[in-house]
Amino acid sequence: MIDDNSFEDKPEFVVEEVRSIIQDSIETAIGGNAYEFNRVNQWTTSVMEQSLSQLSKLGKPFKYIVNCTIMQKSGAGLQTGSSCFWDNSADGTCTVRWENKTMYCIVTVFGLAI
Repeated sequence: MIDDNSFEDKPEFVVEEVRSIIQDSIETAIGGNAYEFNRVNQWTTSVMEQSLSQLSKLGKPFKYIVNCTIMQKSGAGLQTGSSCFWDNSADGTCTVRWENKTMYCIVTVFGLAI
């Protein structure tokens, strides 16, 4: 008899694995560039596309949602939040805050088991 609730059958959202993918995507897309308003759309798109591409290559049964925010360092405050109703044993989230001298980049990935 197969137990549908067995631990082995559930996919695992590995936060450190996802964190590494996000950080690599940010470094590749933005790297040491200074903030330029005209390039923000290009950077956010690139970070999200690279992240999704690498996450899909993991071959895990997840649907991924990627959110990327880039903000110029100006002394202004920023507060974000999110809430989800999901299966805590299989689904997961990872947020990476990256910065250089001129900007912040905040990327959040939600992994929802299929």
